[in-house]
Amino acid sequence: MATSTYKVIHPDARVADLLGLLTTLHNTFNDKVDIYILEKELEVDMDELMPILYAANTMGFINLAEGDVIITDKGLDFLKANLKKRKELLRDSIDRLEPFSTAKELKSFTVKELLEKLEEKGITIYSSPTGYNDLEIILVEWGIYSGFLAREGDRYIVKV
Repeated sequence: MATSTYKVIHPDARVADLLGLLTTLHNTFNDKVDIYILEKELEVDMDELMPILYAANTMGFINLAEGDVIITDKGLDFLKANLKKRKELLRDSIDRLEPFSTAKELKSFTVKELLEKLEEKGITIYSSPTGYNDLEIILVEWGIYSGFLAREGDRYIVKV
């Protein structure tokens, strides 16, 4: 699958999960923990944990090293920031990830247009039966929340 050559926000990764992960790392584990201990503390299985770990790592909020999850300075800055600064940190972190990298190329698009462009690139993670809805949730949760995107009717407009 060509998706693996792109850095992609998984449909199961949520902004709330990022905040929960960073808060737990900092407050419960003093910024570093073995991934299996984290899994037990959060009471999730590895399949549920990996999408947010991957996203947080790719965005630079954590490092994954030798089985440990370690919060970065950027992750600490995110935790300590006010809402405006958190949104700014997210906005600056998602533009290299799909679907936002492709969104930036398109500048203005519908979910269907973005999905077609992602599939042209071989990014098929959003091609499942729930893919359209998953993609729309990611656009809203990460894109609109962070200020990367705005929505006008059924069109999304890149604001950065």
